[in-house]
Amino acid sequence: MRILLTGSNGFVGGRVAATARRRGWQVIGLGRQPRPNGPVEAYHRHDLADPLRLDETVDAVVHCAALASPWARPEAYRRANVDGTRHVLEWARSHGTPPVHYVSSSSVFYIQADQLGITEDSPIPAPERQINVYSRSKLAGERLMRAYAGAWSIVRPRAVFGPGDTVLLPRVVQAARAGRLPLLVRRDPSPVLTDLTHVDVVAHYIVEAVAHGVTGAVNLTNGEPVELYPFLFGLLDDLGLPRPARRVPVGAAMALARGSEIASATVLGYREPPITTFGVSMFTHSKTFDVTRCRTLLGPPPFSVEDGRRDLVQWWRNGGH
Repeated sequence: MRILLTGSNGFVGGRVAATARRRGWQVIGLGRQPRPNGPVEAYHRHDLADPLRLDETVDAVVHCAALASPWARPEAYRRANVDGTRHVLEWARSHGTPPVHYVSSSSVFYIQADQLGITEDSPIPAPERQINVYSRSKLAGERLMRAYAGAWSIVRPRAVFGPGDTVLLPRVVQAARAGRLPLLVRRDPSPVLTDLTHVDVVAHYIVEAVAHGVTGAVNLTNGEPVELYPFLFGLLDDLGLPRPARRVPVGAAMALARGSEIASATVLGYREPPITTFGVSMFTHSKTFDVTRCRTLLGPPPFSVEDGRRDLVQWWRNGGH
């Protein structure tokens, strides 16, 4: 098997490269950095905001490249996540129409409410009702995928964590160290439930999807919903970081987040605010997924959330950050 892997230097892409190479596959990596930092057969430096001109023949494409930051200029999301996907598909159409496997995001489903047991057929909010610009850009990418003439799949990981994380953990750690990580208080006293997915589980499932020629949409999680705050408290304890002590009502936190985003967009040049509406929503609304389709097509995950948590803590203690 010979695959083109976009975003091969990234958090998820790097793990996909390593997993595919262990199977004996040839991996043609694509990224914006001058050199590869993972185990690829060949590497091409390219920004997918521009059309892709590449003389390679592959059996499949895995499109991991994306701007995954929770806050950036809308134009940056469009160029990276919409134009980038369009350019990958244009290249694939002109190079034999190989199967394309698109790494999207579970956030395309999100609304400002609890959502339990989300399936691949659950309603997806229209673009104007997407929870933020990032999720809107990933939905736009999905729509481009569905128009592709060849075989395609859309995989939607939920809350990816693990060693090398550059999105979730660094922001939680920074806020905890600065004493800015609040304990958000809902009117509804029920616990916030969340699904998580270790990065190596995501990579395993993506490679399995390529190997089995999976088509259509598949939601990816470890399939072990946890109570968010107990899990977070245990992780902070293991990392030697303070637990949040300041209790903040959700309404007040959301108002502060909206104000911070307006200030960022209007006078601060889109500098990431200390709190975002997306972040508040993720800490106050339950999001769990039905993984029946994933398990049926791709089998059980190779290890548990607890295995993944221990892996993350060990990496952190070894100075991986």
